[in-house]
Amino acid sequence: MDFVQLFLLLVVFLLICGIIAVVIIYITSTPYPDLSRHEEEKYYVDPNKSDAKQPFPSLHDPASIDLSVIVPAYNEEDRLPVMLNEALEYLQDRQKETPNFRYEVIVVDDGSTDKTTEVALLYSQKYGTDKVRVLTFVSNRGKGGAVRLGMFSARGQLLLFADADAATTFSDIKKLETEVKRIDKQEDHLAIVCGSRAHLQNEAVAKRSLFRTFLMYGFHIVVWLFGVRGIKDTQCGFKLLTRPAAQIVFSNLHVEKWAFDVDLLHIARHLNMAIGEVAVNWQEIEGSKMVPLLSWLQMGKDLILIWLRYRIGAWKIDPKLKAQ
Repeated sequence: MDFVQLFLLLVVFLLICGIIAVVIIYITSTPYPDLSRHEEEKYYVDPNKSDAKQPFPSLHDPASIDLSVIVPAYNEEDRLPVMLNEALEYLQDRQKETPNFRYEVIVVDDGSTDKTTEVALLYSQKYGTDKVRVLTFVSNRGKGGAVRLGMFSARGQLLLFADADAATTFSDIKKLETEVKRIDKQEDHLAIVCGSRAHLQNEAVAKRSLFRTFLMYGFHIVVWLFGVRGIKDTQCGFKLLTRPAAQIVFSNLHVEKWAFDVDLLHIARHLNMAIGEVAVNWQEIEGSKMVPLLSWLQMGKDLILIWLRYRIGAWKIDPKLKAQ
């Protein structure tokens, strides 16, 4: 058997393995996401009323306030106060300037093993549960799962999710709101605006090691090939959505881990939603839960699987899907 025959056999073998893998992925994939939640996750605690439990509203109810801020948090007892202090100071000042402006902050404790919930409840006690609510998970779901259920529990006409590390300057939300108003021209009001760190890339390259820079560019290539094109920074944890957009996108979101942003934007693109991107002020904060090599490899694998599952029809998008 010569080299050409061996090469052809190898190609055939790899092709068969690929077909088998695709079939397995198709069979084991669920077409639509599981939108159920544990009974305990349907309520928030009011520390000013002897820890009385109150039911969360539904994202599919009409909006009753102007802005909801969703803060996914996993073991963030140390970094969370910095973020909440900055956000609430801005929101309180804005309310003083515009008395009819109403907001809420929903901290989603993603199954933390530290005192994240206890720390967040101190803010519920200080500001009241009309402004600060805490959603505590029975077990860890992942950042995407935390953002999704936080959105499902929100009352805002506009909904922002922001990372708990305070890496993004919170007052930059005004830039996102301005962009939403600019691009929201459709009758169905389906619009999403992404905060972006792309303008900081050259500075980041100058500060990072060669290895981390290589990983960063490698991840960008994978996003371009298998993710969403046209968005310079898909992963920035500072995104603003209209209520109708949030209802549809998070009801169809399949990914609950780090790569959920790409799934979110893929769904938005598929449904022809208006998507904007705005530069925000951002800084590296110590204490990240991401391990550069392992996390980026996991995200790279997730991106390829997201692309493949939608491509073969294993995952589907239903604009009428609603949370249970």
